[in-house]
Amino acid sequence: AKISSPELNVAYRMPVSEYEELCEYSEELHENWGPPPGQLNTDGQNMVVYGEHFGNVFIGVQPSFGYEGDPMRLLFSKSASPHHGFAAFYTYMEKIYQADAVLHFGTHGSLEFMPGKQVGMADACYPDRLINSTPNIYYYAANNPSEATIAKRRSYAATVSYLTPPAENSGLYKGLKELSELVASYQSLKDSGRGPAIANSIVEKAKQCNMDRDVSLPEDDCKDISAEERDNVVGQVYKKLIEIESRLLPCGLHTIGKPPTAEEAVATLVNIAGLDRPEDGDIKSLPRIIAASVGRDIDEVYRASDRGDLESVALLQSITEASRAAVKACVMQSVSNEGRVASVTLLDVGAFINKLGGKGSPWAEALKESGFPSCSEEDLGPLFDYLQTCLGEVVRDNEVASVVKALDGGYILPGPGGDPIRNPEVLPTGKNIHALDPQSIPTSAAIDSAGTVVERLLERQRIENDGAYPETIGLVLWGTDNIKTYGESLAQVLWMVGVRPETDQLGRVSKLSLIPLEELGRPRVDVVVNCSGVFRDLFINQMALLDRAVKMAAEADEPIEQNFVRKHALEQAEELGVSLRDAATRVFSNSSGSYSANVGLAIENGGWEDENQLQSMYLSRKGFAFNSDKPGIMESQQKIFEKSLATVDLTFQNLDSSEISLTDVSHYLDSDPTKVVQGLRNDGKKPQSYVADTTTANAQVRTLSETMRLDSRTKLLNPKWYEGMLASGYEGAREISKRLKNTYGWSATSGEVDNWVYEDTNSTFMADEEMQRRLLETNPNSFREMVTTLLEANGRGYWETSEENLDRL
Repeated sequence: AKISSPELNVAYRMPVSEYEELCEYSEELHENWGPPPGQLNTDGQNMVVYGEHFGNVFIGVQPSFGYEGDPMRLLFSKSASPHHGFAAFYTYMEKIYQADAVLHFGTHGSLEFMPGKQVGMADACYPDRLINSTPNIYYYAANNPSEATIAKRRSYAATVSYLTPPAENSGLYKGLKELSELVASYQSLKDSGRGPAIANSIVEKAKQCNMDRDVSLPEDDCKDISAEERDNVVGQVYKKLIEIESRLLPCGLHTIGKPPTAEEAVATLVNIAGLDRPEDGDIKSLPRIIAASVGRDIDEVYRASDRGDLESVALLQSITEASRAAVKACVMQSVSNEGRVASVTLLDVGAFINKLGGKGSPWAEALKESGFPSCSEEDLGPLFDYLQTCLGEVVRDNEVASVVKALDGGYILPGPGGDPIRNPEVLPTGKNIHALDPQSIPTSAAIDSAGTVVERLLERQRIENDGAYPETIGLVLWGTDNIKTYGESLAQVLWMVGVRPETDQLGRVSKLSLIPLEELGRPRVDVVVNCSGVFRDLFINQMALLDRAVKMAAEADEPIEQNFVRKHALEQAEELGVSLRDAATRVFSNSSGSYSANVGLAIENGGWEDENQLQSMYLSRKGFAFNSDKPGIMESQQKIFEKSLATVDLTFQNLDSSEISLTDVSHYLDSDPTKVVQGLRNDGKKPQSYVADTTTANAQVRTLSETMRLDSRTKLLNPKWYEGMLASGYEGAREISKRLKNTYGWSATSGEVDNWVYEDTNSTFMADEEMQRRLLETNPNSFREMVTTLLEANGRGYWETSEENLDRL
């Protein structure tokens, strides 16, 4: 990076004549890109292949999608196509270098997303043309089975799964740490005369930490409010601090074949231990066992903690700390001198207790020392047997061996992809990833979980909207999320419209029944469902299920004040002159073979003029409707799409995994319709935006702005996170830059990023000269990108700051 990072090494210069001779379809690219060599991956005369040769190994840099040279193409193109440089790269590998195999390294490239059929590639489909006959082995993140399935279907990949980056608890830092110390002082001294003064200090420090939008802080002096009110204020602040401190965050990047450290293993296992496992012999979660030992039900503790009850918040924190201590005691049995878990020996608890003369297991002793001496060994035994098994799977290194086996033409053992915390069967990695039977979702467990989230979402909106229910919710369905959760977000849509899914004799979810209004206890809420391109590819039957559910609700003979689906469908049928069933079209996606709204790419490349341009892209690329009356056709229905979006009162997305959050990838903002809806509504009102967080046993529904603040505090602005990234070198610095760019993207699509997030980013990375130097030496390109992003945020009105800061930038 220090020497020459902007200049990639040229491995081969391909004359245009050679390219045209060897690439049989090169003329078909002229329509989109003109004649070769074009503008990308060229020196002006030749096609340029970037990379380096090491003996009989060629390490190449896959060309980009091609939008960098012409971002405006995004607006008008319904579908991308490979540019000449992209075609030349794969032509070189097959025809000139004559590779025996290609290993695509890491999730993910763009080969499998090139235009063509969704499945069953023909010789006219670009993924087929590009990879042609070269065996394709693909290192793929274990937590992304949906896009791994696309890679298998569209580019014939044999996938080899790898662990996601090691995760740790976010922790507290700077002012947040000081605030935590003040809360601890208040807890021990609140009944003395110093209680009100400490509470005042907590309120003041919370304001300095920009918590005044997360917690309702009193304007009055704390000595003028009751002790109960003081406790409630401190409880709310404490709850928010615990939320920040306990959030799991990936630290650095995963190194292939490197087992996790003990600390990393503890963080993963604590989260595995945090979920009940009825399907694995009814194993109780560790928090449930600990809470029961003091006569409390963990679900009731969660509810009281959410209300800000100080005693329950403190108990929940004690349970969390005790869980970590117990799991650490378990992990430490298997730690090497280097602090890594090398191998796991299952502990015979009975023999261990006898050997120590009646002492309990290491984890029971840890719980006793943490203040919970009465935990049931009967419940702890099965749980810790399970955790030790999971630990053994986490550290088994099959990642390198599996690639060697694949290169040797061997068989790679298949295994499910998904979140290792929800489904430890994903472990060990090094497997050929598969997804699930799409007709088996949503499962009954997913339907129950979805019901809880929908209930919390509607209740929160009602409280904040003078008791009125939202009439329409705009939401996004993702392929990976529905595989990981077995169809939770799919089931949420059905709950909203008040339809119950049912299984047939073969266990397939194929039947629906309308939940009576009396049983539902609320109006049927209309929906506008935006399916990702990957969801469309994997779950076409479930799209039909959703379409049938909405139409069933629209055709129900019910009062329109109790059935918003029918209300809007009747209005739109009259306005557009179509049938009621056509007017009730609510399931949308990209056209067949096309992916994403490309809003994220436009923001990344900076080629957009104003927000209207981004909104036009969203509407033109996402306005293709699925109709169960005409299956197999994705038809452009932009008018119905716009009319439906114009009725949206709130937008909604799900976060189901601690590994990927709102600013980790651009997909979430790419599909965010918040400002699109504002532009379409007659009253110009911006809809409320909510995010469901089901990453822990205690599911939360937060506003988008609350989630953005939580994300910024735990990642971008957190020393634990950015130091972990900087330790990973060039790519880690790029990850920091990417988080900032995605944060800025949310300002463009939703306007829900607070000014202080940019201000603190500037203080952390730009005002600190030592940090400037480190970024510049580690990755000058990413440093330049961060400077540009901050200037652009100011120029577009998303960040107000001092002239001094702007001059420095």
